Amino acid sequence: MNPTTVSLVVFACVFGGTLGGMWLRSILPQHHLDAESKDTVKVGIGLIATMTALVLGLVTASAKSSFDSTNATVKQAAITILALDRALARFGPEASGIRKDLQQALEVRIEQIWGRGLSTRVDLDATNIRPGLSAERLAEVIRGLTPHDDSQRSAQVRALELIEALLQARWLIAGGGDTSVPVPFLSVLVFWLTLTFASFGVFAPRNATVLAVLIVCALSVSSALFLVLEMDGPFDGLIKASADPLRYALTHINH
Repeated sequence: MNPTTVSLVVFACVFGGTLGGMWLRSILPQHHLDAESKDTVKVGIGLIATMTALVLGLVTASAKSSFDSTNATVKQAAITILALDRALARFGPEASGIRKDLQQALEVRIEQIWGRGLSTRVDLDATNIRPGLSAERLAEVIRGLTPHDDSQRSAQVRALELIEALLQARWLIAGGGDTSVPVPFLSVLVFWLTLTFASFGVFAPRNATVLAVLIVCALSVSSALFLVLEMDGPFDGLIKASADPLRYALTHINH
């Protein structure tokens, strides 16, 4: 889901509900708009507004948790890459080619994920990288090293443990690109918001100040959903998981 498109649709639905409510007020009989009717509607809309606030809070918390989890995975991947590089360095000159490949693979991956424009959909396919630079290929090359003493053997075992941890982190990051906000969930939330704003339009007085306030409220609600959906896609759009840990690792490996 494109956050900008969804937020514009939400704004159109919510503000459209307001205008629909104002139109409905003009055709309803007067006794439908008396104080008792207004109080009854307020109670019902208050219930819907409360449910909407709770659901929106849950969606926001879910998206923020997913975003933070992806950020933490990226940081852990950077730590693992640095540790892998040091393990290969301890193995000796025989592993220098692997260290160069690791550096090049990391550079390519950073460019794939963070080097695109804001409107470009990021391809998180873990296999979409040159075969010679894939983590699986690096793992095979590390297994093919021939240790000559206990120190090299220990470094090889450690490097294999770290490359396996890196493979797991890679799939976790790829899985972090999937949305955690289901479309039916979002549709029900927008429906509730539209009903709430329609009730505002029915009972609100018709003047420029009220209309301006309702426009601002509609913008606020749609922008809130925009932020939720932006966090829900940690590698797309304006709000992205930070690449700084991996860029730091890139400048410190193979040295």
